[in-house]
Amino acid sequence: MLKQGLSFKLQQKLSPQQIQLMKLLQVPTVELEQRIKQEIEENPALEEGDDQQDEELPSEEQAMSDSDELDSNENEENERDDFDLSDYFQDDDTPDYKLSVNNSGPDDEEREIPLAGGTTFQDSMRAQLSLRSCDERTTLLAEHLIGNLDEDGYLRRDLDAIVNDLAFTQNVMCERAELEKALAEVQSLDPAGVGARDLRECLLIQVRNMQHSLEQRIAEEILDKYFEAFSKKHYERIMDRLEIDEEALKGAIELIVRLNPKPGNTARDTSKPVQEIIPDFMVLSIDGQLELSINGRNAPELRISRQYRDMIKEYQRNKKDKEQREALQFIKQKLDSAKWFIDAIKQRQNTLLVTMEAIMEHQREFFLSGDETKMKPMILKDIAERVGLDISTISRVANSKYVQTNHGTYLLKFFFSESLSTESGEEVSTREVKKILNDAIDAEDKRKPLTDDELTALLKSKGYNIARRTVAKYREQLNLPVARLRKEL
Repeated sequence: MLKQGLSFKLQQKLSPQQIQLMKLLQVPTVELEQRIKQEIEENPALEEGDDQQDEELPSEEQAMSDSDELDSNENEENERDDFDLSDYFQDDDTPDYKLSVNNSGPDDEEREIPLAGGTTFQDSMRAQLSLRSCDERTTLLAEHLIGNLDEDGYLRRDLDAIVNDLAFTQNVMCERAELEKALAEVQSLDPAGVGARDLRECLLIQVRNMQHSLEQRIAEEILDKYFEAFSKKHYERIMDRLEIDEEALKGAIELIVRLNPKPGNTARDTSKPVQEIIPDFMVLSIDGQLELSINGRNAPELRISRQYRDMIKEYQRNKKDKEQREALQFIKQKLDSAKWFIDAIKQRQNTLLVTMEAIMEHQREFFLSGDETKMKPMILKDIAERVGLDISTISRVANSKYVQTNHGTYLLKFFFSESLSTESGEEVSTREVKKILNDAIDAEDKRKPLTDDELTALLKSKGYNIARRTVAKYREQLNLPVARLRKEL
């Protein structure tokens, strides 16, 4: 049974101004500049430059009374006006709502993926294939194989599966032997190693295309027969099987490590754009004192258009005219939007400054010395309590922001780390432990690298109460392999 009733409930909602501020907080300097340019293009009441206004805008009370008066007068005007039904019928034209689609809300972020132009990797391969003296059927099968290559240049699919694909999708009947012949043509194209079915085959193709030498012969033998032992760095076993000395093995390994494991990415990596890092803050140590400054691009000079300020006063003198009232309402909306945006930029600048100042004071020893071992444990909650802001606000400030120091440029997230207790009960940063761990691995004997147990014992001897699994976790976070894979000749 359906019932209808009234209920009261409280809901916390963000105003459009708060949403705008949150979005501005999390963008870096480059995106902020683009956002400001976009706002200036969309809102003619907003201008760049210092706001040296001699005349003030109408007060908020006056604007509200004017708005109420406009609404009441407009309602009276609408009651007197007769409806013209011809305005609501469009026999000749298609309605606008049938020509546009909008599946996103006004607050949704637009993330468009740019389309890449130029010659693709597959196009380059097909162009090379057309220059080879192959029969028509082999060329057809080779082009199909090229279309099955992944972005690294590998053929990950089994040949039997491709045989079935050709039969069912293109009605082309072929045998596996024919595909292997076409694959050999593909593997002979540049760059060397394309069309391989695994890493071993990719490296073998490249080695076999090299000039014959002792290192080339040993490298080919290692990849062909002892690849698993090589990947696990069982060098003693390889030397015993091939009856070679350590110097010969070292030369072959140097040749192998120079090979390209992802030949398909060669062209794409060379054309990859380089990202320019623009620091949002500068913390410089001058005579033992820290000086904090914000990038000038984060504090642009914006003002409300003087022309629009003059226009609103002019239109207020002729409020009885309906067209004048509509123009006045439009100008007021643009002026309010411009003021909200300027206030949001100023509030963003203030929030960035107080947050960075709190981080600077908390990590003063690091900013003065640049020594990571002097970093203190710090989480988002520590800074939020220090500046009196919400944790989510601090997180937005730390997102994609950089600070330039005397010792380099760092991401703000670099300064946040968990704490770890020493034997004396002192709380230290996990980044300090990672720095000691990294230095110990850099200084180890690569012939006999330190195991995780030995690294744990080393840290405990320095007073850090840490478990072996924690050492393994920190080592993985530093992208350092296990001891067996760090072994070198």
